[in-house]
Amino acid sequence: MQYKRILLKLSGEALMGRESYGIDAATINQYALDIKAVVDMDVQVAVVVGGGNIFRGIQGESQGLNRNTSDYMGMLATVINGLALQDALERHGMVTRLQSALDIHRVCEPYIHRRAVRHLEKGRVVVFAAGTGNPFFTTDTAATLRAIEIDADVILKATRVDGVYSADPEKYPDAVRYETVGFDEVIDKRLNVMDMTAFVMSQENRKKIVVFDMNVPGNLKRVVMGEAVGTLVH
Repeated sequence: MQYKRILLKLSGEALMGRESYGIDAATINQYALDIKAVVDMDVQVAVVVGGGNIFRGIQGESQGLNRNTSDYMGMLATVINGLALQDALERHGMVTRLQSALDIHRVCEPYIHRRAVRHLEKGRVVVFAAGTGNPFFTTDTAATLRAIEIDADVILKATRVDGVYSADPEKYPDAVRYETVGFDEVIDKRLNVMDMTAFVMSQENRKKIVVFDMNVPGNLKRVVMGEAVGTLVH
């Protein structure tokens, strides 16, 4: 195996599947099966979930909401997604823990670094929700922060496309996909990998990033095995 402990970043939009809003049952079930495949290989798995399928903080601000308020609403959306993912994982026999950066003790544990690491060491899948617990930070930043804190080998960013391109492949059919790319080149060419705060944190802490298409069954296992899937940022 290429990686022993991974941080998987799942966007809220990915959980929509083919739907226009909310959570697609078939999609989240497939994600759970893919995660189980690597857990069965004794890979330690942590997941950060977004909330864009329900509510995005920056969207609320554009509609006139206070940015702090809208960001907290977005954090709560990630908790909903985290509960849904936890349920899907447990239906496939995995032991899980949902940890929130906001204190919601009736439905999930508070995020405690040492406890999270201990869960991983015991083979439990840890799902991190509520971002960093602070407004003005994206779930990309939360994923990078948690990856650094738990000393993950890599950040795996699951997207709707199969890697990092020279331009948006959905708008520009002639866009070129990178198999590998350096941190400096991403910055110089303004390639879309993560928001800049998250990306700089990854660079400074030497955390590799793999951007790949999670909607292809088995891709997660292929990445963990070291196959050339998606784009490696290093």
